[in-house]
Amino acid sequence: MKIISSRDNSFFKQLVKLGESAHQRRESALTLLDGVHLIRAYRLALGEPQHLIMSESGCKSEEIKQLLAEEGEKAVENEVPVTVLSDGLFRVISPVKTPKGVIALAAIPAGHVFTGPKENFFCVLLEAIQDPGNLGSILRSAAAAGASNIYLSEGCADAWSPKVLRAGMGAHFLMAIHEQSDLVKVARGFSGKVIATSLNAKNSLYQTSLIGPVAFVFGNEGMGISDALLHAATDRIVIPMLGRTESLNAAAAAAVCFFERVRQMGAAAMDSRTG
Repeated sequence: MKIISSRDNSFFKQLVKLGESAHQRRESALTLLDGVHLIRAYRLALGEPQHLIMSESGCKSEEIKQLLAEEGEKAVENEVPVTVLSDGLFRVISPVKTPKGVIALAAIPAGHVFTGPKENFFCVLLEAIQDPGNLGSILRSAAAAGASNIYLSEGCADAWSPKVLRAGMGAHFLMAIHEQSDLVKVARGFSGKVIATSLNAKNSLYQTSLIGPVAFVFGNEGMGISDALLHAATDRIVIPMLGRTESLNAAAAAAVCFFERVRQMGAAAMDSRTG
């Protein structure tokens, strides 16, 4: 395995740029996956990454040794190279303070629209969600609730940044993610309910049927949903709260809405079996 210890190495410089620059990630259609969990999730959904990068101390990790053993024949068959960085260089490219010792260089999948059964079609429109942790958490909840397509407006955090990927915990590889989307156009073209959360809405989330094709809309953490996108929605709902808090964090609000849909779909399926 090749060992890199110089900051002047061209491959190391490429990794630094990919970790720091959304433009570089879009330009190259490549990103960095930090840690064993993300690498395994990527392999399960999309196949082998392009390159594995380890720290010198990571070479001694039993978990990483197991990952390499799993790569085994596949890594050889697909010629997946493995490069070792000195611990100092590895800390430069790692998005965490305490690096796990392994990162993969991986291709960003193309955002082809997933359709699936029309009655279960579920997508999410995100307008200017700027916090990487919020975005990753929303993606994780959306994947767990069965969403197929995620549309991000301009002004959203980069979905494929290392921080968002870590917060998503593999959710990125289970859905089609469409960045730089015209959300008003997407909403108007959606053949189902387009539901926006609003503090001024009259209807409660729990009074709204979420059966059938649904698109949920969530807006910027501070400004909320723009007027243009609100007008493009077919339904506006409020999440009832018993305490004195005025609103929920965007990721928390999204999770509540997603899993109310899961509950309603489950109840409808149960009724159809017993009816």
